[in-house]
Amino acid sequence: MSEIPYKIYLEENEMPTQWYNVRADMKKKPAPILHPGTLQPVTVADLAPIFCEELAKQELDETTPYIEIPEEIRNFYRMYRPSPLVRAYCLEEKLQTPAHIYYKFEGNNTSGSHKLNSAIAQAYYAKKQGLKGVTTETGAGQWGTALSMACSYFGLDCQVYMVKCSYEQKPFRREVMRTYGAKVTPSPSMNTNVGRKINAEFPGTTGSLGCAISEAVEAATTQEGYRYVLGSVLAQVLLHQSVIGLETHTALKKYGIKADTIIGCAGGGSNLGGLISPFVGEMLRGEADYEIIAVEPASCPSLTRGVYAYDFCDTGKVCPLAKMYTLGSSFIPSANHAGGLRYHGMSSIVSELYDQGLIKARSVEQTAVFEAATTFARVEGILPAPESSHAIKVAIDEALKCKETGEAKNIVFGLTGTGYFDMYAYQAYNDGTMSDYIPTDEEIAKFRASLPQV
Repeated sequence: MSEIPYKIYLEENEMPTQWYNVRADMKKKPAPILHPGTLQPVTVADLAPIFCEELAKQELDETTPYIEIPEEIRNFYRMYRPSPLVRAYCLEEKLQTPAHIYYKFEGNNTSGSHKLNSAIAQAYYAKKQGLKGVTTETGAGQWGTALSMACSYFGLDCQVYMVKCSYEQKPFRREVMRTYGAKVTPSPSMNTNVGRKINAEFPGTTGSLGCAISEAVEAATTQEGYRYVLGSVLAQVLLHQSVIGLETHTALKKYGIKADTIIGCAGGGSNLGGLISPFVGEMLRGEADYEIIAVEPASCPSLTRGVYAYDFCDTGKVCPLAKMYTLGSSFIPSANHAGGLRYHGMSSIVSELYDQGLIKARSVEQTAVFEAATTFARVEGILPAPESSHAIKVAIDEALKCKETGEAKNIVFGLTGTGYFDMYAYQAYNDGTMSDYIPTDEEIAKFRASLPQV
């Protein structure tokens, strides 16, 4: 047994007191967000009717490297942070690999995922601004659960538009949100103008994050005292999630471990961006080098098969435009079980890093992901979320490559949450009824043709 413990815990005083803004170290910044009406770069004043003012400022700040975490948020973080960095000794033994595998476990809070890191920050700024409540979308339900918990803590109303297929597949996640006081609506719904329009255009649709975003934005802008908050994609969210990477970096340094390969699942980019930010910062400053791999579902392959272009962030085309790797805002992915990864685009920050060649991307099929999840669960004792399991799949692949070459690489991946509300997915896998869907080139080309001409 190595002297490295199974779980590397940081002391409370080693928890980050500042968020890290990777854009400050990027020589080539992500392209500016554009106003949907004027196609000009947005200002804080443009975003203020949609987002909390302080969050709008964070969204547009690309020069401040470190932003202080307010004491109230740090006190809340102490309930579940610092989170452990775990050495996957049992998985290594199962694979018979010389690689050392580590995972940063973000499932040790009631919401069950990393999403709480940003939810509590966004709820704090909404409360500080004196708002009545917030609206949002959620895919698998982890973000909605986290936000409903954060809103309950600060006494805010919380309205969640949940992607319809996840609303039906994950009823218990929905009930956790309702227990915390949130109103949960399947999306697309008939409650909003954009929801009615999407239902008319795509009868019987299972929905998408893009649809749910459109509905949540409309709900926020038509109710006095409400603002919209988002659980991924945005720069402000990646900023808050940087606590994951900062803690991981500190824990590795504490034991003199140099990561070789860092892996994260990628839907909108919040988990991946948060995990890799400080490591990418070192690469940008010329201090270190890492292999970083973003893993996305083959059914929604924005990085590996999308185009780098300006696109609407939502299906209803009411949100600002962002330059990102996208499949087209009207793309509605198949109803795969990794609901949190069913987004048509990718964070502008992650997209720019990918375009610069600083990170790699792979797409993996659903059944292979659940095979990896099952292997992990049987030896490591944690039932992983479908989203996180994409990272597990590629971590296992990389460890098996080390078995062939004899390299003892240090592989680090993000375990974003637990899968205890995803039992219908595991049932489908165990029953052999789970299928893989990969969109054809023709399907992707059809949606790509609707990209705005910017």
